[in-house]
Amino acid sequence: MRVLVTSFGTRGDIQPYLALGGALRARGHDVVLAVPETFRDEADRVGVRLEPAGSRMLTLLREVMPQLRGARDALRTLGVMREAMREHLDEQWAAARAGDPEVIVHHPKCLAGPHVAEALGVPGVLSIPLPFYTPTRAFPIPFLGGMSLPGPANRATYAFTRMATVLYGGMISDYRRRLGLGRIGRFADPLRNPDRSPVDVLYPFSRHVVPVPADYPPSAHVTGYWFLPPDPAWRPDARLVDFLAAGPTPVYVGFGSMGFGRGADERRDAVLGALAANRLRGIVATGWGGLTAGDAPSGDVLVVDAVPHDWLFDRVAAVVHHGGAGSTAAGLRAGKPTLVCPFLGDQPFWGARVRALGAGPPPLPAGELGAGLTARLGDLVGRDDYWVTAAAIGQQVRAEDGLDHGVRVLEGLARGRRR
Repeated sequence: MRVLVTSFGTRGDIQPYLALGGALRARGHDVVLAVPETFRDEADRVGVRLEPAGSRMLTLLREVMPQLRGARDALRTLGVMREAMREHLDEQWAAARAGDPEVIVHHPKCLAGPHVAEALGVPGVLSIPLPFYTPTRAFPIPFLGGMSLPGPANRATYAFTRMATVLYGGMISDYRRRLGLGRIGRFADPLRNPDRSPVDVLYPFSRHVVPVPADYPPSAHVTGYWFLPPDPAWRPDARLVDFLAAGPTPVYVGFGSMGFGRGADERRDAVLGALAANRLRGIVATGWGGLTAGDAPSGDVLVVDAVPHDWLFDRVAAVVHHGGAGSTAAGLRAGKPTLVCPFLGDQPFWGARVRALGAGPPPLPAGELGAGLTARLGDLVGRDDYWVTAAAIGQQVRAEDGLDHGVRVLEGLARGRRR
């Protein structure tokens, strides 16, 4: 089977698809991964061919994100991004031509995915690590956080998924013309193929974290998480090893790529103050600017840039993060009590899920860190029930084989096409 896998974004967006590519390759399939060039070393490690796609757009994000001061600045950057987005569309087509795929797995941030699949006459499989596309009565679209509405109203919120063709309709229509395809409606259903058959969706999250809704159709496949195997060549910095050995088990705090310029210093001060007030040792990760580095105020805090979660989370007492799907998955797999401090998007949803599971306290919005982190952090580390529940969830997540499930779904789709 020849498979094209496309994704775009930060490390948390790319890692599940690197893992999928590696699992497909281990099963003997030919895989092309269309992701930014910066992930080439990881692709080489799992034995997957990388065709660069989205490199310029990711560079722009890296440069712009630390300077953003809020939603208004983010909206202003959209114009700058459009040319890079058009380039990304062309790169996805080039990757498909290079790989001659029989199946295309595409993250929704890769807008070309369904159109390339249609042009090549192959199944296009949507994939995203949160329950974002398939309408359900069980809960609203995750961008509404942990709220719940009456069943029909919950389902209705998923109409939001049609916004890609609304926002980028002109760009998509031009792209389809260049691929020799006809126009599509501005409110096209992303879960329907041109022949009205259902689009298969791979959801790499755990049913132990988000129970599978009873009204999900057979085309919605909740596989379990997709984790990369540990990098055998990676070695921790000596400072980190020494710090872990020097005292009580620390707490991890990091907000990944949530770098919205002006607030990073205030977030750092809130984190350092909360650790000191609770007499906790901490490992503070700066990421893309979610926290500024500064100087650790004492030997009880170690400031790092980034450390692989699969290594570090096994060695900390609890985790505090922004609630990205990947960070949430890593913390729960490690069986660690979790506090989510959401900034945007689906992060409030994951914070609400952690709370509902009993693996941590209620989420604390990033804007409330200064006023609320000291008390919430004390709650996180002070309640035995969080430890017990998180450990049990960790065992359940580690027992799943989401990659095997995902590969088997794709193999079934390829076999069906050949008949």
